[in-house]
Amino acid sequence: MILLCVLRKSVVRMLPFIAQLRQPIIRAIVYLSGRLFMQTLDEVSVSAPATKSGLRLLLLPLVILAGMGLSVEAGLLGPLGVQVGHLWATLSIFGVGSAILFLLLLFAGPQKGPALTDLPRWQLIGGFLGPMYVVVLTLATPHIGIAMTMIAILSGQVGKSVLIDHFGWFGATRKKVNAERWLALGVIVVALVLIARG
Repeated sequence: MILLCVLRKSVVRMLPFIAQLRQPIIRAIVYLSGRLFMQTLDEVSVSAPATKSGLRLLLLPLVILAGMGLSVEAGLLGPLGVQVGHLWATLSIFGVGSAILFLLLLFAGPQKGPALTDLPRWQLIGGFLGPMYVVVLTLATPHIGIAMTMIAILSGQVGKSVLIDHFGWFGATRKKVNAERWLALGVIVVALVLIARG
């Protein structure tokens, strides 16, 4: 707790300096992220493992429950962001998550596979996208509501996932976009419009 207070005071003292650097830093982050993403598309040659139908039936309800968890997270983050600030709310969420993962790693034992330093850099993009997602969630939820926020996120996720499947990016099994997928994406967009008007 004391460390958190000291860290917060240090950040507050640095805010004027950070504000001056904000625009160039954001531009640099966006530029480097774009370069890294384009490099990713050239480097990826990992093939996705085949999934059995029984495993799919088990995973689908788990994914639906995880999606419900995201809605609960959005509901919690909105008020938390208003009370302590959006970046502090994001930091608290990732701090708790990191602590839980650390405890799980202690009991999981050694992991098989290459060292973190041996992995391609593009595989760490998620570390940048995760906090960005939570900050946007924290900012948007109090203003547009949980349902609207989650439908908007869902439309972005489905739209991007259709492209990832279609082009086989990030080692995903390539699946061409058919009429059914376009229809599903259209239904999500219609739901977004109806919720926005309601």
